[in-house]
Amino acid sequence: MSTSERHPASDFAAGRSGAAMSKVVLCMSMSVDGFIAGPDDGPAHGLGVGGERLHDWLRPGGVDPLSHRPAGGPGATVFDELLGTGAVITGRRTFEFAGGWAGDHHDGVPIFVLTRTAPEEPPPGHARYVTEGVESCVAQAKAAASGRDILLHGAATAQECLRAGLLDELELQIVPVLLGQGRRLFEDMPPDHIELELLRALESPDVQFLRYRVRREA
Repeated sequence: MSTSERHPASDFAAGRSGAAMSKVVLCMSMSVDGFIAGPDDGPAHGLGVGGERLHDWLRPGGVDPLSHRPAGGPGATVFDELLGTGAVITGRRTFEFAGGWAGDHHDGVPIFVLTRTAPEEPPPGHARYVTEGVESCVAQAKAAASGRDILLHGAATAQECLRAGLLDELELQIVPVLLGQGRRLFEDMPPDHIELELLRALESPDVQFLRYRVRREA
């Protein structure tokens, strides 16, 4: 297994120490042709037909998030960073497909579920619905994260954050497979040109871990 790193600073994740402002970081496993799920994804089959291949870099664990931790190497590094975040933002669709993570994504951190309308039944555990829009959702998550980074799930929510200028970084796990069809991460994006800066690349035979910063216009 080989590991290569390219980044301008020795600690790109300083926000988790509380010394810097929280960053919103999208985490997504993706095929080389851009799919994050196979076709026919739904509550009973969250990754769609054949989409489980995208999570082969994780252990086949159970309810406890730590049971999915890779044994070592770059995968373990990235996994530990993601579970070091202080809050989670997710779209309602992703939240429901994941069974709400039984109300605890990791370590009891708050889960902010972005939705247009909240269901009558309250969300489980540490989750809460946010109906006031993406700006309010991100503001609430930053207030709760106490300086640590914020983990973002969901393609539609990622696109909303991008359009609003609220997505700071992308942690992409590029799996060497072509799914051919399914759900793409950046489907139907507006024709805006968004530049990304590569902060780090970690490589293994089964997956490449790429971390990007979203560049802001001066």
